[in-house]
Amino acid sequence: MWLTCSSVGRKFIMALTGACLVLFLTFHCVMNAVCIVWPAAYNSICEFLGANWYALIASAGLAVLFILHICYAVWLTIQNRKARGEIRYSIERRPAGVEWSSQNMLILGFVVLAFLVVHLIQFWAKMQWVEIIGNHGTIPAVAGTLFIQEAFSQFWTIIVYIIAFIALWFHLQHGFWSMFQSVGWDNTTWIPRLKCIGNWWVSIVIALFVAQAIVFTVRAHENHYKTDPALRAQYKAMLAPAFADAFGPDAAQAVEAAPYDQISAQIRQMEMQFNSDQARAYNENNPKFEAQVHALESAVKLFDYLEEGTDKDAESDPMMMVQPQ
Repeated sequence: MWLTCSSVGRKFIMALTGACLVLFLTFHCVMNAVCIVWPAAYNSICEFLGANWYALIASAGLAVLFILHICYAVWLTIQNRKARGEIRYSIERRPAGVEWSSQNMLILGFVVLAFLVVHLIQFWAKMQWVEIIGNHGTIPAVAGTLFIQEAFSQFWTIIVYIIAFIALWFHLQHGFWSMFQSVGWDNTTWIPRLKCIGNWWVSIVIALFVAQAIVFTVRAHENHYKTDPALRAQYKAMLAPAFADAFGPDAAQAVEAAPYDQISAQIRQMEMQFNSDQARAYNENNPKFEAQVHALESAVKLFDYLEEGTDKDAESDPMMMVQPQ
């Protein structure tokens, strides 16, 4: 098959997968921009892109594209080095007109791949993956802004991201016009135009990514994503489905409707009561009791996390003053 047996076919696969990944990066950049201007809407997008069938298919498709792109990049590099043989060792300087990025695309790609692994651990593994395996942590899987809080509150994150964005800029700056060249747009009229378009597009997207990372870092260190009233109300509403399953729809509506501090205090008190020996003995035959305890414990963990590091005066906090009856 010419796609795998010929150099032209392999370059075509590289171009096609690269184009798809370019479109994904553009979407990701726009999605991050939503988080800057409207964080609550960003969480809604995260919910829409959770462990739903369409999101899972898209994630699997992206994974295949990345794997193909990497495999064919390594394949073409090995093929080119074998073709050059000893000639490449006799070249001491980079030939005129050859971009530095074009000679280091594989290295740049591996830098981007290493960053991708970090990014997946910080976000995808804690969001979509935990929904797939059904093992939720303290933070609700759809609370994307809290995972931004977690990631960018660490001092090393911004450093790693900026290094990766620089490598990505060089990689895309060459790859953008190169993918058009691979599919036949190789002439003196279009290549200069595509290089110009590519430089502008890459520079704008990477500049936006860097700006977004800086904003996320500043807001994370200010605990903005924990303390913003609109976001706190949204986090509270994320608890409603679990309460609907455990206690019924009325309980879910109460969780969503009650003020944040009031419902937090009530849930803390209920969690203490439900975990008492008397409550467990009384509810021994209640089939929903374990689900009720789990819903309460998960809510308390979330409330504790939101208060952690916010420098809130515990003595004046009504949530911390509640005593079990």
